[in-house]
Amino acid sequence: MRILIVEDEEALALGLKFNFEQEGYEVLLAGDGPTAMKLFQTAVPRIDLIILDLMLPGMSGYEICTAIRVTNKLVPIIVLSARTLVEDRMHAFDVGTDQYITKPFALPELLNRVKNLLERYRTILTDVVSASPVNDVARTDTFQFGDVRIEFQAFEVYVGDKKYSLTTLEMQLLKYFIEHEGEVLSRHRILEEVWDQSADVTTRTIDNFVLRLRKILEPDPAQPRYILSVRGTGYRFLSNRDTNTK
Repeated sequence: MRILIVEDEEALALGLKFNFEQEGYEVLLAGDGPTAMKLFQTAVPRIDLIILDLMLPGMSGYEICTAIRVTNKLVPIIVLSARTLVEDRMHAFDVGTDQYITKPFALPELLNRVKNLLERYRTILTDVVSASPVNDVARTDTFQFGDVRIEFQAFEVYVGDKKYSLTTLEMQLLKYFIEHEGEVLSRHRILEEVWDQSADVTTRTIDNFVLRLRKILEPDPAQPRYILSVRGTGYRFLSNRDTNTK
C-alpha cells in the first residue's frame, strides 16, 4: 500500500517515512501543495492514503483536500496538524478529510488509524455499498424516499431537480442512518461505528454533520421529518415510506 505524506517539516516527514516503511508501506513525500497534487495525480500504482499537514507552501492542506475530493471521494485522508481549534477540525471535515490528529501525536495511534482506514478503503473499493445485517436497504446502489434519491456509489443526492455531492463521511453517516432506520442512535454509538476512532471528534461534530444533511434532505431543516432529534440521546431516521416507517 502506498502512502503520500504531505509535510513541510523535513525532519518530521523523514521520521514518518522511516516508521511507515518499517511497517511495510511504500511512502512518497511532498513538502508543498503543488508537488503533493502532482504526485497524487500521476502516481502509479495509485496513492492509497494521504497524511496531510494544513499549513503548506503553495497550497494549504484545505485546498489540497478540496481539489482531491473533486475527482476522488474515497481515498483516505488524515490531517496531521498543530492547529487545535474546533473550527479548524470542522473546516477539515467540511472539505473531506476522514480523520484529524493534532500535533504532538502518539506514533502508535497514527499507525493504528492508518491501518484501520486502509482496511476500510479496501472494503469500500471491493464493494462501496456493503450489506448490513440490520437492514438490506443499502444492498442496492440507490435509495429513494419522498423527492430524495441517493446514489451511494456516486456519493450524490438528488432532491427534486437539484444534485448534491457528499463527502465520504457524509455519505457514510447517511447510509448508517438508512441501514438503521427507526432505531434511536446515540451519539456515542455513531462515533464508534461511523468514525471508528473518536479521538479529536466530538458529539458536536456529529451535530454539525447532521445539520448539513438536513439542509440537503429536509424540506424545512428547522422542522425535520427524516432525521429526527431524540432529546438527550441522539438521532432517529425515518424515510416515511410505507414499507419502512416504524
